Amino acid sequence: MMIQRPWMAVVVVMGALLAACSGAKGGDAASDSNAGLDASNGAAPVACPGDNGGITLPDGFCATVFADLGKGGPRHIAVADNGDVFVQMLESGSGIGGRGGEGGIVALRDVDNDGRADSSAAFGDAGGTGIGLHGGFLYADAKTSIVRYPLTSGNLTPSGAAQTVVTGLPTGGHAARNFTFDDSGAMYLNIGSHTNACQVKDREKGSAGHDPCTELRTRAGIWKFDANGQEQKPSQANHFATGIRNAMGLLVDPANGKLYATQHGRDQLFQSWPEHFTAAQSAANPAEELVQVNEGDDFGWPYCFYSFEAKRLVLAPEYGGDGKEVGRCADKKEPVTLFPGHWAPESAIFYTGSQFPEHYRGGVFIAFHGSWNRAPEPQDGFKVVFVPATDGAPGAEYETFADGFAGADKSGNNAVHRPMGLAQGPDGSLYISDDKGGRIWKVTHTAGGSK
Repeated sequence: MMIQRPWMAVVVVMGALLAACSGAKGGDAASDSNAGLDASNGAAPVACPGDNGGITLPDGFCATVFADLGKGGPRHIAVADNGDVFVQMLESGSGIGGRGGEGGIVALRDVDNDGRADSSAAFGDAGGTGIGLHGGFLYADAKTSIVRYPLTSGNLTPSGAAQTVVTGLPTGGHAARNFTFDDSGAMYLNIGSHTNACQVKDREKGSAGHDPCTELRTRAGIWKFDANGQEQKPSQANHFATGIRNAMGLLVDPANGKLYATQHGRDQLFQSWPEHFTAAQSAANPAEELVQVNEGDDFGWPYCFYSFEAKRLVLAPEYGGDGKEVGRCADKKEPVTLFPGHWAPESAIFYTGSQFPEHYRGGVFIAFHGSWNRAPEPQDGFKVVFVPATDGAPGAEYETFADGFAGADKSGNNAVHRPMGLAQGPDGSLYISDDKGGRIWKVTHTAGGSK
């Protein structure tokens, strides 16, 4: 049953105005399974507004404001084969950064092919982060469970009731649940840590870490499930990898089936351990990471963190480290790509389209939410970066792709927009969501094809 919400009125009114201004033709949006496709699929090209919806992009790229959803906390997004966009809306009181509205899922469609949504529907009411399409179902984070809705091609709303795929997920701490799928039908699920560094007293100055960190049994790792299963629960039997504080970006390389994840590094080295770290070191460390994940891998949290000074994983101060000692971190798995501390990677995707130039084929886009704890250095992040492929895999270097989201004040509270979700459309366009200002952009390459 479709649920009407106050923020949906914003989308409907916006769509009506856009349709009127662009001279859109009428018709039944839900019956048009080819809506939302651009020039690369034979439709009329999307007109570039010139200001890219307030963000900056490389030459040759254009962004339209696909939708403005207002205060609802659009989190991760998924795009169907016909171009329909599904958005997870964060619920108030979820404990994730104080953002959110009434929760649920918004489905959006660009009927007149102008790069802006003009038809919408809403369903569900759980409110969460993760969302994905697999095998004719829409999967969604529902706080303590992962559910899926059966979809019929061309329909914006589900054709049946939600089914519970995974249940019994822990609450508190890093509460967002995100996931990805591989071609074998496996679903990989992130369960982020409950604490900053598994301290006896969380985030308290000088508090040692639990040793062993029993939290690792149920948190701070990746679990593997059957995407078609029902009422599954996380256990040691399906515990795929460990030592990842919060793997908000999960992605499978379609070329070889390898799993990758981003890692949110721990906070407050200086605040908790001023005898070992300066404020400047704490602002820069630890690195945010892109890691390649195999079954049984251990990436070191909470015992280890990646130090830019040491250029490797080092022992955390909660476990006797001083920023230089390696200790038990010698056998933990190192990252593939490093990023500045506290940028907060929130989603990542491999680019598999043909619309963007050859440079982007097989590389990885990562959305960074932006920092809150880089003082005394300026706050930073608030951007989408690109990691080019090197020898068929993500390389060590990265480049800024989209910037300007935060506006003049780069801080979590005052930033205008904060990048959150990423998805690729069937035409090769890139969609970017923002859970601060409630905006979704559609990015296209105006020159078309490869070069």
